[in-house]
Amino acid sequence: MAVSTPIADIGWPAADFRLKGTDSRFHGLKQLAGPRGTLIMFICNHCPYVKAVMPRIIRDARELQALGVNTIAINANDDQAYPEDSFAHMKQLARELDLPFHYLHDETQDVARAYDAVCTPDFYGFDADLRLQYRGRLDASRKDPAPEDAPRELFDAMRLIAHYGYGPAEQHPSMGCSIKWRDEVAPHQAQTAYAQPSM
Repeated sequence: MAVSTPIADIGWPAADFRLKGTDSRFHGLKQLAGPRGTLIMFICNHCPYVKAVMPRIIRDARELQALGVNTIAINANDDQAYPEDSFAHMKQLARELDLPFHYLHDETQDVARAYDAVCTPDFYGFDADLRLQYRGRLDASRKDPAPEDAPRELFDAMRLIAHYGYGPAEQHPSMGCSIKWRDEVAPHQAQTAYAQPSM
């Protein structure tokens, strides 16, 4: 069932984390954050919504890096129920697509809960101080890519954040497959001491 993200809590401080990446090393938020902004996205391997836009995600991540905005991808899905989302398959996907960003495994799902992530893909755009300025969609794509001339909403929002420190006033929610929670507890019903505000 498709779900969509809630309205952005503008100014919310990014929750810190330390997660294992597909390079088999552990990475922290401050280590990976960009000097002019950071895009954090919750994705996975199997979701048709993610598959539909992955080429655009890769394109945008490469172009945003040139603007001083770093991209971080996190997979929090229950890989027991969805084997395609396992760490081994994450590593395979990262190699096959030559991902231009770190792809991290949230095995405990604690980070996804701290961010109140709800779907894949779920995009969070932070400014240079790691304060939330955008939580919206990549573009009008759903299970099929939007037309090539569709507005690049996520890219334009992150470019605005990189240059001026704030995102667009109008933000459309992202839509995708629900996060596959291991214990079926909604993220806003669970608290974790693992992920703390980084500010």
